[in-house]
Amino acid sequence: MDDCNYKLSWRQRIGFSSGDLAQNLIYQTVSIWLLFFYTNVFGLKPGVAAVMFLVVRIIDVIWDPVVGTLVDKANPRWGKYRSWLVLGGLPLAAFAMLCFWNGFSGSLLYAYITYVGLSMCFTLINVPYGALGSSLTRDTDEITVLTSVRMFLANLAGLIIKTLPLVIAIFAPKVLNPATGRMEAVYNTPESARAWFITMSIFALTGLALLIFCFFESRERIVMDKKESADVKVSDLWMELVRNRPLRILSFFFIISFTTMSISNAADSYFMTYNIGATPFMTTAFMWLGTIPAFIFLPLVPAIKKKIGKNGMFRMFLGIAIFGMILMYLCVTFPALKSCFPLLCVIQFVKSTGILVATGYMWALVPEVVTFGEYATGRRVAGIVNALICIFMKAGMAIGGAVPGLVLAWVGFNGASQVQTPLAEQGILWLVTLIPALLFLLAIYVIGKYELSDKVMDEINATITKRK
Repeated sequence: MDDCNYKLSWRQRIGFSSGDLAQNLIYQTVSIWLLFFYTNVFGLKPGVAAVMFLVVRIIDVIWDPVVGTLVDKANPRWGKYRSWLVLGGLPLAAFAMLCFWNGFSGSLLYAYITYVGLSMCFTLINVPYGALGSSLTRDTDEITVLTSVRMFLANLAGLIIKTLPLVIAIFAPKVLNPATGRMEAVYNTPESARAWFITMSIFALTGLALLIFCFFESRERIVMDKKESADVKVSDLWMELVRNRPLRILSFFFIISFTTMSISNAADSYFMTYNIGATPFMTTAFMWLGTIPAFIFLPLVPAIKKKIGKNGMFRMFLGIAIFGMILMYLCVTFPALKSCFPLLCVIQFVKSTGILVATGYMWALVPEVVTFGEYATGRRVAGIVNALICIFMKAGMAIGGAVPGLVLAWVGFNGASQVQTPLAEQGILWLVTLIPALLFLLAIYVIGKYELSDKVMDEINATITKRK
């Protein structure tokens, strides 16, 4: 069935989008907390962890094309794309729990095995899940609404994950805080390892249940027929990148966006712990404000896009993010402002508004570049396109995962010390503000080259429909 204008029910929208909620319960936990867990609980040096993050992403560059080709060629009995939600979901949940287990404390080999396994299983779900979204409908307005729902639930996962210090505090041992004279839970020492494992187990098993729900609520309507899929090869992935200009532009935007988000996410926990000296409650409140704007502004995306267009919306919200980062740098640099936590929270809200809308809406462009490829070549290789997006996403995560560790090593960060040197604190501040601001300036330039307006997409969809 190839229904160009299919309108999904709200149950179908929420059902499909629950897959993003599921993946983000694991992905965002890894992105935000894994480096912190490795350096403060598991016992790895920042530089060693940074190299491991790079190595894992290099493995991904080899693995992702294989998965993309497999997804487009294979026709599992439960659906071309949706089957993988179950087939990959079980091992993903298992590896997610093992990554945060301290049974082999300080073992670099164990860290490599579990993190590589987690990353490979994540690809087994993420690539077909992206292709599944492209198979639901061609309608551009419906895709915008679906993306808003999807990002809403993805950010709900972020809100849940940013309560991690409070969840860990329930299971973590209590120690005397000399500053307050009270017994308080700690989450940044090896003694809290059991609490980390319990918390991650809760997130992983919840994610698995949501993937199963997504499986039952999604229906594939636009897929390549079996005769065409038999001819798909790994080399098609690179050919698609060469001949699909909008895909190239979007891929570079994904690199920059995920580099920026990975740097900021990994640095936030260090920033609140060492620059601000925050309690678990303050850290959770600050991180919540990094997600709450999504629930306010993402539902407004369809209206904003109609008013100012895709490129105008990207420029506006990336600019808001940069403005917030500069304000945060100034706030923390001046001692009189640094101690004003409410002001810091307001700035975090402004910065996060720009980040969440710009990086959330970019997912709505993925079905567009899939459709453009079909228009240009006659073949709808959704798995291959999503594998390419996944490669560039992972490349951004690789750079963004390595940069914090390298910067922390360069400025002399010591995970065993509760107090850091002024240079180490300054390095953490760069990771939260100046480095992401420079990257977003580059992102504004790159996304300005994207040419697939809604009008162009309507014309492309009409042409494809006439062909069929």
